[in-house]
Amino acid sequence: MVQSTRRSLIKGAAAAAGAFAVAPNLLAQAGPVRIGYTMSRTGPWTGGAQVSQEPNYLLWAEQQNAAGGLNVKGVKRQIELISSDDRSDTETVVRTYEKLMGSDKVDLVLPPWGSNANFAVAPLANRFGYPFLAPTALSRRLVEMKLPYFFLLLQQPAPMTNALVDMLKANGAKSLAVIYVDDLFGLENYSALKVALQGSGITLVQDTSYPGGVKDLSPVLRSIKDKNPDAFVGFTYPPDTILASKQAKEVGLNPKFFYASVGTAFQLYKNVMTPAGAEGVLGMGSWNSKTSPAAKAYFDAHTKKFGGKEPDRWASGACWAGLEILTAAVGKAGLDRKAIRDYVANTTHKTILGDIKFTGSENTATPGTVSQWQNGEFEVVWPPKVATAKLNPSKPAWK
Repeated sequence: MVQSTRRSLIKGAAAAAGAFAVAPNLLAQAGPVRIGYTMSRTGPWTGGAQVSQEPNYLLWAEQQNAAGGLNVKGVKRQIELISSDDRSDTETVVRTYEKLMGSDKVDLVLPPWGSNANFAVAPLANRFGYPFLAPTALSRRLVEMKLPYFFLLLQQPAPMTNALVDMLKANGAKSLAVIYVDDLFGLENYSALKVALQGSGITLVQDTSYPGGVKDLSPVLRSIKDKNPDAFVGFTYPPDTILASKQAKEVGLNPKFFYASVGTAFQLYKNVMTPAGAEGVLGMGSWNSKTSPAAKAYFDAHTKKFGGKEPDRWASGACWAGLEILTAAVGKAGLDRKAIRDYVANTTHKTILGDIKFTGSENTATPGTVSQWQNGEFEVVWPPKVATAKLNPSKPAWK
């Protein structure tokens, strides 16, 4: 068995003893459901992983166990989480999942954090036949790989950048500058943005890539300021999102539309920038507690369990929706992984985000969206049909 650094297992000894006295075979069948995963607890991926993903795994296991266990085709079984720190290292991710699925033969797996890690482990999931419901993978290449066991919950680069450009065009933007991290996430979103800009009437005045772990973006931000674009777009990881925002304030870059992601949807962003400083900033977001009664219940439970730490307003919701789908699939299909895969692939799922339906690996039911900080909440502002608030089409000055 994988050595666990964090487990959640409630044995229910008294109930188990009674069950054994009556039906020892039933007890054997109703042992814990072993669910394995790696998560970034150290290294550069930690910020995203420990906001958007692992807290949801822990909350889900706790809720299921408190209710008697996960419903496995009519039998309640406690969840045992078998997890380890992948140290934000792709090789560690691959090696650990290969062990979890290949030799440890856990019942189910939960995905790691981020596009790069999921891209690396997706073929393994398919080879070993483990359904993956990935809440933080953003990659058209993963869709094009056509891996039947791999499902992407987030809206992918094309719908997200189409929504962004549609919003900018509808609100009079004529010029745009973009920076992007030089990896799978940044490159795919930048490529999708260029396609979305075709025929929009919006001119791309500067496009600049930067390496992961960047410590200073002020030179490129000054260059962009000199070009005075209507919109700034940053495809950035959480530390870079905050860095770009702080340094944009320092150099006086304050276009009408300031969009950066990922990380903008985090409570941390609002805390670091202050609510007034974050006001009007745009980014990738798809939900908040106004989205549905179930979304509010999830938001409140998460915030209570983690001492006031809120879920982010994008991938956290996708992560919880994936756990809802997995729960329903196991209730229907048990632990037959092929049957779980078929259920996930062929069902329209009711979740806190609304209906989710997969076309191949892609969630094609959730539209591309844009969110904006307004009065301390990250509001969905585009498209209007799913908005929780109206867009403020002119960002106020940094504060």
